[in-house]
Amino acid sequence: MIRLVDVCKSFGEKEVLHHINLTIEEGETLAIIGGSGSGKSTLLRLLIGLIRPTAGEIWIGDQDIAQLTEKELDKVRLHMGMVFQYSALFDSMTVGDNVAFGLREHTDLPETEIQRIVTEKLHLVGLDNAAQRMPSELSGGMKKRVSLARAIAFGPDIIFYDEPSSGLDPLMTAKIDELILHTQQTLDVTSVVVTHDMVSACRIADRIAMVHEGSIIALDTVENIKQSKDERVRAFFRTVAIDREAQG
Repeated sequence: MIRLVDVCKSFGEKEVLHHINLTIEEGETLAIIGGSGSGKSTLLRLLIGLIRPTAGEIWIGDQDIAQLTEKELDKVRLHMGMVFQYSALFDSMTVGDNVAFGLREHTDLPETEIQRIVTEKLHLVGLDNAAQRMPSELSGGMKKRVSLARAIAFGPDIIFYDEPSSGLDPLMTAKIDELILHTQQTLDVTSVVVTHDMVSACRIADRIAMVHEGSIIALDTVENIKQSKDERVRAFFRTVAIDREAQG
């Protein structure tokens, strides 16, 4: 589904990602973890096509998106869903209009069909009666759910999640994790989750990739990552455990 070949990314003279090689299989959930400044967010932006690599290839299916024009890239993005870190909802629109926004902008579907899709997707994320509510009336966890409903409205093949548990307490984080798993199983999508939350990553992922100082230093199943002998991986686990304990 997704393949990165010798991808590098520099901003000016600073190289942020160094020779990344990564294959993400169709239907799997890959969690990309790493500390602040590790390069994981840059990697996500490359996968979505928001920025271009300095060198290397990024294959989505049979297309190297690094070589596409912006118009061609827009067509590829129609097969992707994106759940943003801070939900990125339009405050002036109702929940239903937020979910419908992309369908109205990029399809010729009749309004009756758009409303059917909105109802269906809100049901999938457990927000059956929220269509007429405004984002300001929602909790952080509910906003994440609306963001996911909007992301899956097109019926994407791939869903990208940017720090889905950011700003949520452990109980709500667990609920969002369950929703990610449910979405993956129900829609049979490929999921890529960028997170600093190791507990969450271990709950939802088939495999975990750890980015450290611009390189992937570990890529394996959850169980194997937990048993890693790499001190950098072990140190990250310890830091996350301490942070969790401090949160209560």
